Amino acid sequence: MADENPDDNNFEFIKFLPEGDQKTKSSRDYTGKGQAKYANNEIYEGEYVDGKRNGKGKYNYANGDLYFGDFINNVKHGIGKLTYKEKGEYFGQWENGKRHGEGIFTYPNKDQYSGWWAFGKKEGNGTYLYNDTGMRLVGLWKENKFVSGKWILPNGTFYEGEFDNNKPNKVGIWYFKNGNQIQGTYNQKIIPNDDPDDKKLNIEMKWASNGYLYQNADLVNAHEKF
Repeated sequence: MADENPDDNNFEFIKFLPEGDQKTKSSRDYTGKGQAKYANNEIYEGEYVDGKRNGKGKYNYANGDLYFGDFINNVKHGIGKLTYKEKGEYFGQWENGKRHGEGIFTYPNKDQYSGWWAFGKKEGNGTYLYNDTGMRLVGLWKENKFVSGKWILPNGTFYEGEFDNNKPNKVGIWYFKNGNQIQGTYNQKIIPNDDPDDKKLNIEMKWASNGYLYQNADLVNAHEKF
């Protein structure tokens, strides 16, 4: 994509239109607002400093994606919104052309991730909300994967523990609305996929409880009276 090139002066212009009545036909050394149309049919409209995209701007990609926000030295950097033609929408912080910092990604199915990013991937604390079920994953993410935290159901019941492949794995605890807790272990088994074109990972999960029921504080206090 053209906006990731660090040197605007190397772009092949079809047309450059500066703001006002200026006669310049190139962005070279230009400071001000302008519009550039490139040979790959991508269009930038916004602020320039010394011939580079710096400040607020709008970038139309040839594939239909649209970015509006901050630029520094020709790349997305700062706060901005990128609306993808097919993948959804991201609004938040950018660094060197990548989602980096705090931001919200809304997917085409209306699922939403809000939290921290690093170099284009979910990284750090964040929350993923499933639109169709209302379930949430809240906790720590690493390289786009949920690795530890809470799986919260709409009725308030939740599971807390480790995760792998965005699903519960190993030791964890279920917490119920009545205060009861059950500790146990999830074991994952990868099911082979016979369809080479299907990239979805098929996982069978089994839960084994240790049989110990943690009682809430009120029950414990009541037993201590005897």
